[in-house]
Amino acid sequence: MSHGRIALCRGFLLLAGVAPSAMAEDWPNFRGPRFDGKSVETGLKLAWTEPIPMLWEQKLGPAYSSFAVVGDRVYTCGQLEKQQTLVCLDAATGATKWQFPIEKEWVQNTWDGPRATPTVHEGKVYVVGAHGRLVCVSAEDGKLVWEKQFNHVPQWGYAGSVLIEGNLAVTSGGKDQGALLALDKSTGKEVWKAGDDPSGYATPYPFTFAGKRYIVSMTGASAMIVEAASGKLALHMPWKTAYDVNAASPIFHDGHLFLSSGYDTGCGVFKLEAKGEELAASEVWRSKVLLNKFQTCLLHEGKLYGSDQNSLACVDFMTGKEDWRMRGLKDGTLILVEGHLLFLGSDGTLKIAKASAEKFEPGTSAQVLAARCWTVSVLNNGRLFARDNVDRVVCFDLKAK
Repeated sequence: MSHGRIALCRGFLLLAGVAPSAMAEDWPNFRGPRFDGKSVETGLKLAWTEPIPMLWEQKLGPAYSSFAVVGDRVYTCGQLEKQQTLVCLDAATGATKWQFPIEKEWVQNTWDGPRATPTVHEGKVYVVGAHGRLVCVSAEDGKLVWEKQFNHVPQWGYAGSVLIEGNLAVTSGGKDQGALLALDKSTGKEVWKAGDDPSGYATPYPFTFAGKRYIVSMTGASAMIVEAASGKLALHMPWKTAYDVNAASPIFHDGHLFLSSGYDTGCGVFKLEAKGEELAASEVWRSKVLLNKFQTCLLHEGKLYGSDQNSLACVDFMTGKEDWRMRGLKDGTLILVEGHLLFLGSDGTLKIAKASAEKFEPGTSAQVLAARCWTVSVLNNGRLFARDNVDRVVCFDLKAK
């Protein structure tokens, strides 16, 4: 659709009194179209005293996968009939459009099920099972297009989502299969391979610096930056964490890179500098003010908001100074819309508060799920998609009436 037609449609909707959230953008991959956890939707109701209307729920078995929403469909994973399963649902009703069995079930104490979030791009869906089978299927009917098997399963299973970068599908096989591996997104043929670190659990993160496109990966032992087009190594920074759990996505902002991991590792901001064909990173600050085991922070107006293994906190990006901390709100996830934080606690409580460096003061607190919730929710077309990690997927209506 041309820009002119989009403008005409927007104008018609406004004249007709339709909420602007009807112009919602797709959320095609983990952390959204800009890889930052932020939605540009407006026209939402963000302060609730009455129960938030539930539109539908589904039972998909245990899983940690988040959601991709494209058009009128939502894609996620579950564990059904002893199979890790990619599922396509109707976004409005929750009805199942199709299912695709990725591979056998993943059973691990109480941490069962697939981990990765599907990535949807140009009519195809890409996802990796916890045992290492990467599949590309048709978004329309779930038919297999191509597949690849990885053989170096990390302790907690393959968890990173596939990054689509130009014509490449980028992921991590680990060790001799590539700490970062780029495949032709249409055929699955290998294009380049970089590094031999063991796989971490984070999704590869793209950014542009000094006129060049890069991809940074949190491996099991390092932060590794490569040139996106060629896979040429630009920077390898040791980043050792207990159990090789580097799971939170990096954040790039204004020439600086933020990294964070849990256990006793902590976080830091590093200034990047181009030095010939490589990059150098100088430490701006490093501390244990944030210990992100798996939760990726949000960056908004120079502040990092994150719910780590201890608490929910606000930290200044450039200095590492703590602005506030809320004990007890640990292991939650965050998205941002209309300047508000949507915090889903690990106990299933949704709290909505204006993003502020002064304090965290929720205007809404609602119990939307009742079991462990370690999966980041997604907002699309006024609908909030969330799940627990035991069985339930739910969809709530946040549209202002």
